[in-house]
Amino acid sequence: MSKGWDLFLAIISGIKAGAVRAARLAYGILSRRKAAEEGVARLARVLSALDLTALGVGSTLGVGVYVLAGDVAKNYAGPAVILSFLLAAVASVFAGLCYAEFGARVPKAGSAYVYSYVCVGEFMAFIIGWNLILEYIIGAASVVKALSEYLDSLLNKAMSTHLEAVLPLNTPHLARYPDFFAFAVIMAFSVALAFGVKESTKFNNFCTGVNLCVVLFVIISGSFKADTKNWRIPSSEVPKTETKDFGSGGFAPYGLAGIIKGAAVCFYGFIGFDCVATAGEEARRPQKTIPFAVVASLLIVFLAYCGVSSVLTLMMPYYMQDEKAPFPFVYDQLGWPWAKYAVSVGAICALCSSLLGAVFPLPRIIYAMASDGLLFKFMGAVSERFQTPLVGTIIAGLFTGTLAMIFELEQLIHMMSIGTLLAYSMVASCVLLLRYERSQSGQRGAEAVEVEVSVRGVLRQLVNAEQHAAPTALSTALVSTLVAFYGVWCLVTMLVVNRAGAGVLAGELGPVCALVCGAALLLATLYCISRQPVSEKKLAFSVPLVPWLPGISILINVYLMLNLDYATWIRFAVWITAGLIIYVTYGAWHSSERRKTLDSVQLADLHNDSRTELLQRGGLHALG
Repeated sequence: MSKGWDLFLAIISGIKAGAVRAARLAYGILSRRKAAEEGVARLARVLSALDLTALGVGSTLGVGVYVLAGDVAKNYAGPAVILSFLLAAVASVFAGLCYAEFGARVPKAGSAYVYSYVCVGEFMAFIIGWNLILEYIIGAASVVKALSEYLDSLLNKAMSTHLEAVLPLNTPHLARYPDFFAFAVIMAFSVALAFGVKESTKFNNFCTGVNLCVVLFVIISGSFKADTKNWRIPSSEVPKTETKDFGSGGFAPYGLAGIIKGAAVCFYGFIGFDCVATAGEEARRPQKTIPFAVVASLLIVFLAYCGVSSVLTLMMPYYMQDEKAPFPFVYDQLGWPWAKYAVSVGAICALCSSLLGAVFPLPRIIYAMASDGLLFKFMGAVSERFQTPLVGTIIAGLFTGTLAMIFELEQLIHMMSIGTLLAYSMVASCVLLLRYERSQSGQRGAEAVEVEVSVRGVLRQLVNAEQHAAPTALSTALVSTLVAFYGVWCLVTMLVVNRAGAGVLAGELGPVCALVCGAALLLATLYCISRQPVSEKKLAFSVPLVPWLPGISILINVYLMLNLDYATWIRFAVWITAGLIIYVTYGAWHSSERRKTLDSVQLADLHNDSRTELLQRGGLHALG
């Protein structure tokens, strides 16, 4: 009986030891990290600060500048749309500054994917990179589809009518006809990018310049018809219908809640600047030009949005705006039909620059992941003649063009920016982790020092009672834990705001107490992080007000992600599942970091074998 019990205990002990070893092995694989070093660039460094700024402005200041202001003014904020854009711009700058620090720290192609690989680990980096591929594919397909439909409307539906008559697609979940024009445009942009980045950015600079000139024209021409009475409309003059309530008039007819809701919508008008960070391996002096380009592009975009929304609401009352095409409608009402053609030119140029901004980063993400062995190696092949990721660019173009050809615009734009918001949150978290991380020299010096962890020691370290000037093993681990807890507090607090926002505004006790507790936990966590010793590494650009600024950025991104619909989360889950299959079956086994680990282990074994053989020979010689 005792033997059987001993055998059972031995089996259980063996299973436990095997499970522990498997867990350690899995953690080691998932948390493999790249060194945050620049290395040798394989791509041509040809992009100046002006090129990068124009790329950021072009991809961010898309056709939304001609649509978004009217939509938000009419349905969310009224003339206070300016404040909505201001709040959205501040939130975007927070994310942009985090990108700028990482661009200075890790000047390589790949954007948030590389940043996550350096800081968090291989598995999370793959998830972020795979998600960014989806977002750029959907973004590029949506823009080219919008361009096709815009040109089709200018041609009185000539393209769609002919193609629908000749090649109808009688399938419920596809477009009414194959949009060959959209496919051809995507392939033309992809080929142009494959055969030279500098030439493509010249075209982008031209389109961005025309777009900014048209925005300037809109602001100046609208100023002549501006009337401040439209910002002071009394409540009695605001129309009210059974289906639509246009608020109480004045500057903020929908109140503070409307301004905040409008800011959530306006935030999507600033998405796109992160494509600047993907060009880290093609930028001259990336530690300086990338931070400059990110901040400069966001500033230019904000000024454009602010000016356009100001003149739009000054020219006509907010409740009379056409949310689909506000400027052509306003110019028609004012008796300036010729001006809407200028707006159309600007809209086409905006779409072209947005398209380039969406197509440009996609092959660079693929190239970065393929170079690291997480995607199929052939996708990262670089052309020796053109010094661009040729294969990845063409494959990305074919896939994106096919989606744009067979799907409707509405089906494409329903894939919202969940990947972008998740990437923003990851980059902000990485900034926090790296800012309080021990340096390599500090780690080597502390190898011999035994770290004693106790409850009292952890509580004292929460406020850095020992006044450590440099990060320690305990402070680094504590910051990692606090950042994880901060993410949980953000999720809980924003769920309260999202689900019980009306109760909070009405002063109900339960929602208000929940919000106060969540806010207290958030502030306490950030305060404890701020007390920890900071890394001594000097950077060309550093985010100010750490950890408060990255913390606010994470909070805003979590709130916006929770506002996305369930269908978006389901599509996201399907795409992630497909990525996990690729990672488990290919990426984890062909990872460059895995090969480096195996090589180092083999070298260590060879060294030990050689040392053992020498000792044995020495012993035999002594005996002889």
